[in-house]
Amino acid sequence: MTTTTDLYPLAFDPIYKEKVWGGRALETLGRQLPGDANTCIGESWEIADLATTSVSGGGGNAEYSVVSDGALQGTTIRELIQLYGESLLGEGAAPAENGGFPLLIKFLDAKENLSLQVHPSPGYAAEHPDAHLKSEAWYVIDHEPGAVIYKGVKPGTTPGMLRAALETNTDEAVVPLLNAVEVQKGDCHYLPSGTLHALGSGVLVAEVQTPSDTTYRVYDWGRTDRELHIEQAMACIDFGSDKPEEGETMPSIPWTDGLTMTVAAACEFFNINEFVCHADTVFTSDHAPDAPVGNHPIIYMPLSGEATIMFTSGLSAELKPGQTLLIPASMVFIQSIEAKAGATWLMAHPNTPDR
Repeated sequence: MTTTTDLYPLAFDPIYKEKVWGGRALETLGRQLPGDANTCIGESWEIADLATTSVSGGGGNAEYSVVSDGALQGTTIRELIQLYGESLLGEGAAPAENGGFPLLIKFLDAKENLSLQVHPSPGYAAEHPDAHLKSEAWYVIDHEPGAVIYKGVKPGTTPGMLRAALETNTDEAVVPLLNAVEVQKGDCHYLPSGTLHALGSGVLVAEVQTPSDTTYRVYDWGRTDRELHIEQAMACIDFGSDKPEEGETMPSIPWTDGLTMTVAAACEFFNINEFVCHADTVFTSDHAPDAPVGNHPIIYMPLSGEATIMFTSGLSAELKPGQTLLIPASMVFIQSIEAKAGATWLMAHPNTPDR
């Protein structure tokens, strides 16, 4: 019989995905990527629990993250859920619709533009059992000067206008119908299911999303060797939204001198908080401001610098850039944080609408 004391901060082996649009920018996070300089790594799946993936997305196979160290090394995340249940997911929590972990966590490196794509809208997913909602958020880690993302269609764009542009199949026809948003480091963009979007070239992001990779491509920037899904996409694209917000910075909450938290994204499926340490600091508290209530697992994605988090359980986690950690729900209360100036990390957790 397993107990909560069996659990600890969990790191997983990254699952790398070669993509025609990928690069090697993940090496800037200290990653040793597979292949050579010509191997284009577009995605690193940090925490993944999918019984199936789409051929055009994850490659068609199941993907289960595997614990990389400690007593549970070699255990898949699906096995962890079966073994630990609420100790991992939170009291009263149910697994995701597919029986797995409620989030999919990634890094994306767009050396070139990703395809222009959309994920199933709620209405489409309700009518097509093989299509799953995919709402996601991109946190911009780094970018080349002038880099953009494409986020929704411009107001006034009709389905007929977009279809005609897609049939023309040129940048000159398609791009003027899109909201091109210039990115800044530290921006976070929320992309609910049904949003037509593309990550532009020269952008490195952390991605938090619902656990699905159902993707419908409509335009691929002149590439001709990948399937398009125009009919499915046209049934999903949201044409009614106003121009989306451009990654506005939300107010920061000081945790202590030198350490601030900013809510980067908040939706019905997940929250993402950004922590930035401006000066060497030690923070101690029985309960940190806005700390999770113990009903959610926590995902840490360290991006720079050094920090150590001590939990009230007596366990600790060293935050090292490029290493994603899953903190089980049974041990998420923070006792102290010791961080060096320049340390930055993301803290994400799943939300459950009825909790």
